[in-house]
Amino acid sequence: MEDGALQCIQGPAEVPMMSPNGSIPPIHVPPGYISQVTVRNGSGPCVRVAKPLSHNEDVISPLIGEYPFLGNMFTKCDSSMQQPNKQQKNRLNFKQLCFVIKLESVCILGPQVSNVQSRSALVSWTSVSVLGSSGQVPSCGYELQLKDKGRDGKYKVVYSTVCNSVKGPSSDARAFTTHSAPPDTPLPPRLSHRTKSSLTLQWKGKKNSIFREYYVGHQRHCKVMRLYPAVGYTFRVAALNDIGTSGFSTEVVFYTTGSLPQTSLPPWLVQAGPSWVTLEWMRPNSCSTEEVVTYTLEMQDETKVLNSPLPPHPIIPLCRSYYGFLGEWHSAPSSLLVCKTTPDRPGPPVNPAVNTVTYHSFCVTWGRKIFKSTFYISKSFINWATLYRGPERKHLCEDRKPATSYSLRLSCVNVGGQSQCSDDLTVCTHIPPPGRCQPPIIVGNVKHKEMTLQWDGPLCGEESENVEFSLEMCAMEEGSEPTEVYCGCKAECTVGNLLPGTTYRFQVRAANSAGYGPYSESVEISTAAGPPGQCRPPAINVMSHTCADVTWENKESSGIDISEYRLDWGRDLDSLELVYSGTETYFQISNLEASTDYCCRLQAVNQAGAGPYSDLVTCRTPAAAPDVVSGFCLVDHPLNPTESEPFSHSTCLALTWDEPRCNGAEMTSYSISMGDSIITAGNVTCHIIRDLLPDSEYSLQIRAENEMGPGPFSQTLTVRTRPLPPSPPRLECAAVGPQSLKLRWGFSSRSQLTDDTTYVLQMEDRNQRFVVVYRGPSHTFKLQRLSESSRYRFRIQAVSEAGEGPFSETYTICTTKSLPQTLKAPRVVQLKGNACEVTWESIPPMRGDRISYVLQVLGGRGSDYKQVYKGDETSFQLSGLQWNTDYRVRVFACRRCADTLQELWGSFGPSAHFNLRRSDATLAVEADVTRVSMGNTLTDEQFAGLMVFGVASLSVLMAFLLQLLI
Repeated sequence: MEDGALQCIQGPAEVPMMSPNGSIPPIHVPPGYISQVTVRNGSGPCVRVAKPLSHNEDVISPLIGEYPFLGNMFTKCDSSMQQPNKQQKNRLNFKQLCFVIKLESVCILGPQVSNVQSRSALVSWTSVSVLGSSGQVPSCGYELQLKDKGRDGKYKVVYSTVCNSVKGPSSDARAFTTHSAPPDTPLPPRLSHRTKSSLTLQWKGKKNSIFREYYVGHQRHCKVMRLYPAVGYTFRVAALNDIGTSGFSTEVVFYTTGSLPQTSLPPWLVQAGPSWVTLEWMRPNSCSTEEVVTYTLEMQDETKVLNSPLPPHPIIPLCRSYYGFLGEWHSAPSSLLVCKTTPDRPGPPVNPAVNTVTYHSFCVTWGRKIFKSTFYISKSFINWATLYRGPERKHLCEDRKPATSYSLRLSCVNVGGQSQCSDDLTVCTHIPPPGRCQPPIIVGNVKHKEMTLQWDGPLCGEESENVEFSLEMCAMEEGSEPTEVYCGCKAECTVGNLLPGTTYRFQVRAANSAGYGPYSESVEISTAAGPPGQCRPPAINVMSHTCADVTWENKESSGIDISEYRLDWGRDLDSLELVYSGTETYFQISNLEASTDYCCRLQAVNQAGAGPYSDLVTCRTPAAAPDVVSGFCLVDHPLNPTESEPFSHSTCLALTWDEPRCNGAEMTSYSISMGDSIITAGNVTCHIIRDLLPDSEYSLQIRAENEMGPGPFSQTLTVRTRPLPPSPPRLECAAVGPQSLKLRWGFSSRSQLTDDTTYVLQMEDRNQRFVVVYRGPSHTFKLQRLSESSRYRFRIQAVSEAGEGPFSETYTICTTKSLPQTLKAPRVVQLKGNACEVTWESIPPMRGDRISYVLQVLGGRGSDYKQVYKGDETSFQLSGLQWNTDYRVRVFACRRCADTLQELWGSFGPSAHFNLRRSDATLAVEADVTRVSMGNTLTDEQFAGLMVFGVASLSVLMAFLLQLLI
């Protein structure tokens, strides 16, 4: 009941079940009874407890099972199952649904509905089991049916499982209501009626223009007032409920109706052309300024129509002279307008032709005869002049300039106007031959082999343009023929290859495209006296590899004495330099290089100038001994070391030098002077002097030798050998372990120990290569992380300022084997009687060596540990022990070396203490290795621990009591 009390009702009875969320609580009925849920109009669900079943009927007992998930599979339900409240009535888009479950062969309780959403809900029910008459449990299946309020009202199966063919009765229906949701996007509104100033819209349910909210309400139609006639408006609609607002529908455009325009006035002609006319018309007075008026302009005999929102000025192309137009405003058409196009101008005439061209005139002709022709002429295609106007078809152009280009064009004229001009025609008058030129004159001074002539062309005029000149020369000797020496456009020419002191006759004439003009008057011109002629080649007498004598013959000049001779000397033609200038016919050249090619040439000079060079003469100086060796110095390391002969700075000197000039003979050897001895080296640039005294000074000189003999010695080089490097120390092992070695070294005598000595310790790796493991001044070094029972090879050397000393002999040191690890304290378990079992941890074999264990016991009357077991096992039973006696046991491991048959004993592990006590309750007591006898007194540490535990427990209890009081 509502107050929580229980009321006993004798069945069958119907109990109203009131639940705030509409769910049915679990129903508990006595054995043999069943509960049925029914739904009544206005009173909600009720539970009906049925009578007990007879012995012949099957017993049904409800079982709690899993809730199956149904998803979104729904069917409409009858609206009479449950009425919504007032708040739900004001919401949109909700459904009242009912579920019915059929249990095969038996009846099942009504389903439970939970997790209700706008479009989904979770349905669950209690599983049942059926016990048949034969005692077997047949398989049961479920069928979930759903019906929706707003559709046909019939149940439809939305969930089913595999079951037998026999079906039981359906359970009571369970009704529920889905949650509300925002409405769906409605369809766009449609137009039901329109006038000039209003639109009536209805609806059932993006351009970024600015929309104004016009209507909000429950109606599905509205009338929009105060609109403009013949104007389009864009509309969209959205639905709204308590949950939210749907999206807007697609946009639609509707137009208001317009006024019927009056009969328009006919259009009038504004302007006419040969193939076009311009028309205008008036806007009807009956249309307001906001209305958009469309005009239709028609031609009477062809489909030429122009649509425009404003009165235009169209240009209509026509094909005939007379046309009619009709203006229509969706009303009566206007009256006809008849207009006339103007005559067209003629087309361009045929291109004119030119014939009978002379120096000063030409004749032009053209095509068919027309009303009148206009003939134009121009020189630059810019300024055109009218040359002829009339009906004739040819014209003679006189008084023209010769060799001049003229451009011609032609046009026609009739009543319609003047045509376009024809293509331009170019004609050029002929060029006359040039006139007589002026005789040539001399420009500048006359030279002995050339002169420069200049002349004036024919008189200025058209014939002087594009003129070439031809200059002819003729010697004064009898029988000489004139020769053309120049032909070109310039009025100036330089004539060369002339003889000095000779007279020549010159004349010139001009030529153009019409031909040559007459020769000018001839003129005689003489050349000046010339420079000397080419000298004979000089003679070279090589005196030594550094000196040579050059001699030549005296050359007679043509009419002028020789003022000087010029001698050029060098190694080749490009390196020739002036080495002598004078009147002598002899010159000695020194400071030459041995075995080198030289060349020379000679030139004579007089008052007229310098003559040509003689032929080139070559010579070669003889070979000589080499030059002085340079770059003689001492180096730290030899340039070409050899492994067979080791190098030591204490007894050896590494020398190097630069190869000098061989002076034409191949280099054979080098000689090194060291005191009174001479050391000979081959044709190389380095050498090692061995077997010297350590820490000694030497003075050295070197010279080169070739086939011609030895060269001079170089400057003295003073060098000094280094002291002897230290000998290797004696290496020994100071300590050895399984994974480590400690090495130490030292000298047998104190004299070899210095502060600046560094030691290099090397160890051989797996590839039989020695690697450095230590470098420093210390005398000891410890190596870690080595392998047990392994051999290692070492060597050592000492390094000082004198250099690196030799390595010591190789030392071989072997690491020892590892001892077994220390075991933990054994565990002791008391057995029946006065016996116990001792167990301990095991150790795996070490590098193939077996591990054995030794157990020792201390107790009883003895004061020392006694060995009681040795073997490979990890447990041992002790018997014959005394009651109430303290015992201690300990274990250590032993490694049995297979190669040396040696046993390596590990250290003792911690001992375990135990005490055998007689007990009447049980004989199996496990001895704790860390337990202390209860008869013993507590230690200070144990007493302090008990005090801390007591205080902590009391604090927790007080905190719990305070929490309960608060």
